[in-house]
Amino acid sequence: MNNTPSNEKRGIPAAALAMVGWAASGVIAKGISELGPLAVVFWRMWIYAVIVLIFLKLRGTPLRKESIRVSWRGGISLGADIMLFFTALRLTTVANATVIGSCQPLVMLLIVGRIFGERPKRNDWILALVAICGVGIVMFGSTGVPGWSPRGDLLAVATVVAWTGYFVFSKLSSQHIESSQYTGATALICALFATPFALASGQVFDMPSTNAWIWLVVLSVGPGFTSHMLMNWALVQIPAWLGSTLTLAIPVTATLMAWAFLGEEIVALQLLGMAVVLFALGGIVLGRPKSTKSDID
Repeated sequence: MNNTPSNEKRGIPAAALAMVGWAASGVIAKGISELGPLAVVFWRMWIYAVIVLIFLKLRGTPLRKESIRVSWRGGISLGADIMLFFTALRLTTVANATVIGSCQPLVMLLIVGRIFGERPKRNDWILALVAICGVGIVMFGSTGVPGWSPRGDLLAVATVVAWTGYFVFSKLSSQHIESSQYTGATALICALFATPFALASGQVFDMPSTNAWIWLVVLSVGPGFTSHMLMNWALVQIPAWLGSTLTLAIPVTATLMAWAFLGEEIVALQLLGMAVVLFALGGIVLGRPKSTKSDID
């Protein structure tokens, strides 16, 4: 599908809503402290997978075998990303874990030309780099604050590779199957992929409390079902590099949520970095073309 301005007008708000949900996921996952991170992944992904499969069945489009075949790489990438990210959250601050992971758009800018034929403009490159600098300021400002750990930061670095894979495979899948089929297939594959790791950790043998079950369901329905449905649909409407760049809003939103709900400290340097990120993202979104010319060569 051509990424025309009219398509982007619909796709950008959907992607932005998905960002809010994904920002909340880290805060919710860290808040379920009675369970280990892999246990949270295990329960979250199976609840999420069941919800998506029921949704597809009710709308008369049950998951197809072809969708599994097309989506397995995206599902494994998603599983690796969530396991690494949820573990990193327990070892470092929400700000650092989300900030490091959000450096992924720079990787996307480097590869979208070869894979998708997308040609970001020079201003898009400049503003994306400015946003990443803002992310770096947030990260630097977090150093030394309570809850920070270099081990957690290293795990967060690994999420960049997995998250990039998920974005690339999501965009590629749109050439073969509908976004809802991709969401369902990746949910099931992700749950299957995460299960042996969760069982080997022994964390899943501690049953969640009633309160934990409530938050696991919230985590599955909001950041899980709703955000992935929105983003997978949005990636059909907008360039892959733009959807990736919009994820830079996650660390800003997540840091504010962690401050409000988890009591994590925010210093002035972090606030400066957040302002830089929001300025750059605003420039990218407002600078999208208003003509009917496609962005794909």
